[in-house]
Amino acid sequence: MRWTVLGSPVGDLTVARTDAGLAGVWFADHRGGPSETLGDRDDAAFDDVREQLGEYFAGARRTFELPLAPRGDVFARRVWDALTRIPYGTTSTYGDLARDLGGVGHAQAVGVANGRNPLSIVVPCHRVVGHDGALVGYAGGLWRKRFLLDLEEPAADEAGRLF
Repeated sequence: MRWTVLGSPVGDLTVARTDAGLAGVWFADHRGGPSETLGDRDDAAFDDVREQLGEYFAGARRTFELPLAPRGDVFARRVWDALTRIPYGTTSTYGDLARDLGGVGHAQAVGVANGRNPLSIVVPCHRVVGHDGALVGYAGGLWRKRFLLDLEEPAADEAGRLF
C-alpha cells in the first residue's frame, strides 16, 4: 500500500492505494480512520486522485473514474457500491438504501457500513441523510457533510429548472 496527503477545501485528506486501486480517503480527524499500516508514502503516485478531487471541488466533476479497492465484508461492499449510484446533487436515506439492498429492516446495518466507508467523497456517503432529510452521522463531521452537499446543490437546483 502507498499513501500521501492531499490538501482540500475540507482539510487535508490522507489517500491510500494498492495495486488494485484506491483503498482509502480519510479526513485528518476522521472517526474510524485507517485501521492498518498504510505502507510507504509516495506523493508521486496520486496525480489522478489529486486531479479528480480538484475537479470535484471546482464543480467540474460529478463522478470519479478511479479504480476502487476498499476493504470490507460483503455487505459493506454492497452498501458502498450502492452509494456510488446516488447521483451527484441528490440524497438518499438509510431506509431507501436498505430497501434497495433487501429490506427496510437493514437500515441500521446500512448506517454502520456507511459509517465505515473508507473512501469518503469518492464513494459519496455524504449523500445519505436521515428519513426526515436531517443531516445525521458523518465520520468527517457534519460540517463537512454540509459543505459537500452545498457544493453539489447547484446541480440539484439546475436539474429542477425548466429553462
